[in-house]
Amino acid sequence: MSNYQYPFDLDWSKQEIVEVIQFFTKIEKAYESGIQREDLLKSYQRFKEIVPSKSEEKQYFQEFQKESGYSSYHAVKTAREGNEKIIKMK
Repeated sequence: MSNYQYPFDLDWSKQEIVEVIQFFTKIEKAYESGIQREDLLKSYQRFKEIVPSKSEEKQYFQEFQKESGYSSYHAVKTAREGNEKIIKMK
């Protein structure tokens, strides 16, 4: 985990902020060491409950990618389309 800021909205509850940060941490893990597919998908599902708007999701994904270099979109797409138990992004 690097020292960059995670995107979130100050209007969210503390719990929602924690859950969104956990989602982005799982994206990092998918790139750095690999993550259980179901774990990533479950975290994404919770992210979508907090951020239901597709345009807002895109905005947060872009902010995170700009900071980290990791594509949330590609990690989620890989998890959704694949059937491997472990997702390891390149």
